[in-house]
Amino acid sequence: MATALVPPDKATAYKVAGLVAEELGWSVRGWKIAAMKEEMQQALRTDSPIYGRVFFTKPTPISVERAKLASPIPEVEYQAKLGADLPPREKPYTVEEVTDAVASLHPGLELAECRFVHDAAFPPLPAILADGAGSGTIIYGPAIADWRTRDIAGQEATLSSNGKVRRKGTAAAALDHPMAPLTWLANELSRTGVGLKAGEMVSTGTLTGMLAPKAGETFVADFGPFGSVEVTFT
Repeated sequence: MATALVPPDKATAYKVAGLVAEELGWSVRGWKIAAMKEEMQQALRTDSPIYGRVFFTKPTPISVERAKLASPIPEVEYQAKLGADLPPREKPYTVEEVTDAVASLHPGLELAECRFVHDAAFPPLPAILADGAGSGTIIYGPAIADWRTRDIAGQEATLSSNGKVRRKGTAAAALDHPMAPLTWLANELSRTGVGLKAGEMVSTGTLTGMLAPKAGETFVADFGPFGSVEVTFT
């Protein structure tokens, strides 16, 4: 990677990501959030969560060609679909306001991608942010019925590959609750004059860490009674 092309800081990197989105001219279908907790922040060398625009959202199941993707990583995540705008404003949004703006919550996978050539370590943080925080495709299942009254935080989710469980996790351990990162994002995008829009889907952060898939593998994110999501790598 040409180090001279890496933005000098986070603010510049986010501006670059915005310029890339403008240049592409694609509709922003949603957003991704990463690094809510300290462990992931250390891995990414950041002192706060990060976010990026998402241009592709697809219902489960999907099949993708492994060789055409850039270092893909399937991550088990709750997907929140907004039913109301959360525009920029001076007053911070509360968790209650953000929760009220959510039309539906879904089991999901974020198929993250990194468009930088890199070794076992992640690229520098500003490079990751300029690359949309490694955004790729959101894969989502049917909406979870009555999600506001169910134990979203405590429900164990698993990530299986070809039928073998590879990872387990909960929102309580990884995020506290999907509405916590969503509220953080609403306030970050409010502060920077961008805002969230009705219809956008937000991937709220991995519950199970990251795995590198191989061609021939089928990954299933299983949220128990909340449903499952599947992606096959050909």
